[in-house]
Amino acid sequence: MILPSADTASITLAIATAVAYTVPALAAARLTPASTRAVALVAWLLHAVTLGWAQFGDAPRFGFAPALSVTAWLVAAVYAIESHVYPKLQTRWVLSALGAVAVVLALVFPGSPLHPSASVWLPLHWALGIASYGLFGMAVAHAWFMTRAEARIRVAADPHSGIPLLTLERLTFRFVGAGFVLLTATLLAGFLFGEQLYGARNTWKWDHKTVFSILSWLTIAVLLIGRARFGWRGQFAVRVLYAGSGLLLLAYVGSRFVMEIVLGRTP
Repeated sequence: MILPSADTASITLAIATAVAYTVPALAAARLTPASTRAVALVAWLLHAVTLGWAQFGDAPRFGFAPALSVTAWLVAAVYAIESHVYPKLQTRWVLSALGAVAVVLALVFPGSPLHPSASVWLPLHWALGIASYGLFGMAVAHAWFMTRAEARIRVAADPHSGIPLLTLERLTFRFVGAGFVLLTATLLAGFLFGEQLYGARNTWKWDHKTVFSILSWLTIAVLLIGRARFGWRGQFAVRVLYAGSGLLLLAYVGSRFVMEIVLGRTP
């Protein structure tokens, strides 16, 4: 729930960001592409300020909702860069809607403060993990664009994606590969330096987060090997990607949601 100590600036920033994200989500059909991009840029900048204020304006806090919020911001950042490379790429209302939801969730469920025994390197460990979330989020988004484009091609309609289908596929697996590298680095850091990062009481342990993370890593590894050795592509590869990304979502966001909201405990 919203902290009683939450300051007016935090609440105002979060509400302004959510409203800015909502405009392109609800009015995309009535706005010109340039206007849609401008409003989305304002929302992204407000989101960045909101995240910075939450982390540096008070004791740093983290949980499932802040993790989703940072992931949504990273996805929006990569998508904005990509839209400059591919000017015909449309601003997707789904991404704007997800950004609005993520910001509101982070306001309502701000997470718990860092443990006093945690290392100063812990934010870097989290940054690696969240960056992998963002890259896999972009991979999933591109896989969804690719699926929609393929479906429109089958019915002889305009794919209307702004990016050629083969380029979409290449971009999808580039994001998968980069996300896999960061996920590997995150798991190795947790395994090798868990005591230094989390303190003596929070070393590597086989909990839900660890199990789901390793299952996700194995799933994505199989996908990359299958694509390299056997040429996996199309809907089969997309389903494997969805499965691996879903497991990764359950690993941290899912386990923290159950811990914080369902069980009402602080990890």
